[in-house]
Amino acid sequence: MVDIVKIRYKQAGKIYYFDPAGFELYPYDCVVVETSRGEELGWVVAAPSQVEESSLEQPLKPVIRLATAEDMARERQLEEKNQSAVSECIELVDKLNLPMKLIRAEYSLDENHVTIYFSAEDRVDFRELVREISRKLRVRVELRQIGPRDEAKMVGGYGRCGRELCCCSFLSEFDPVSIKMAKEQNLPLNPQKISGVCGRLLCCLDYEYETYKAAKAKMPKDGLKVITPVGKGEVVGGNPLEEMVFVLLESGANAEVPLKDIRPDKEGRRPDASLHR
Repeated sequence: MVDIVKIRYKQAGKIYYFDPAGFELYPYDCVVVETSRGEELGWVVAAPSQVEESSLEQPLKPVIRLATAEDMARERQLEEKNQSAVSECIELVDKLNLPMKLIRAEYSLDENHVTIYFSAEDRVDFRELVREISRKLRVRVELRQIGPRDEAKMVGGYGRCGRELCCCSFLSEFDPVSIKMAKEQNLPLNPQKISGVCGRLLCCLDYEYETYKAAKAKMPKDGLKVITPVGKGEVVGGNPLEEMVFVLLESGANAEVPLKDIRPDKEGRRPDASLHR
C-alpha cells in the first residue's frame, strides 16, 4: 500500500494522485505540486489515504509545499501572462495561415512551461508555430488540441437551463451521451433542443436516463387491451414518472388511470402482448 492524496488544479477539473510527502493535508488546502510541466498550484480534494501500489499507472510525483501567499499572488499575476501568450500566438497563427482557434494559455507556476490550447476541425501541423512561439516567449511551449466539450469547459458559460455549465461547475469527466437517452425520455429529437453550447448532446441527458428506463419498463405497451376501473380500452400512452396510463376507452372517451389499477384484458389482448414493455 502507498500513501496518496487526491488533487485537482481547477474547479471541476480532473483529479490526480500525488505523494503527500509527509504533509498533513485536508480538503480545500492549496498546495504546490511537481508535474511533468513544472510546478503547479492545486487543491486537495480529500485527506491522504492509501491504495494498492499495483493500481498506480506511474510513480507518484510529490507535493512540494503548502501554497504560500506569494504562490497565490503569483498565480493571479500569471493570468496576465496567459492572455499575452494567447495574443502573441494569435499573431503567429495568422502569419502562418493555420486553420486553428486559440482558446487559452496556461503558464506553470515556475514559469518554465506554457501550455496553449486550441481547437480545429482537423489535425493541424503546428511544428513551425511551436518553434516561432517558443522563440518569442523564450519558454518551453506545448500546444494541445481540444474538442468542443473541453472548449466549453475551459471557456465557460450558461446552459439553456439558466445555470452555469455542468462541465464548469462539477463534472470532472465527460460520460458518453447517446441519442438513445433522448428517445428514452421522450424528448424532441431536434438537435437545437438537445444540444449544449458545445454543439454536442447535452450532458444532462445522462442524469435521468436510468430512472426513465426503469420507469418505462413498468409501463404497458401502446396498443395493449386493458381493463380499468372505468371500463375496457386500449393503451395509447402514459406518464412513466407518475405511473399514469393513458387509455382510449371502448366508449371513445380518454382516461388517465394509475398503473396499479390497470390489468390486461385476456380476452381482447393480442397473443404477443404483455403488460410491460
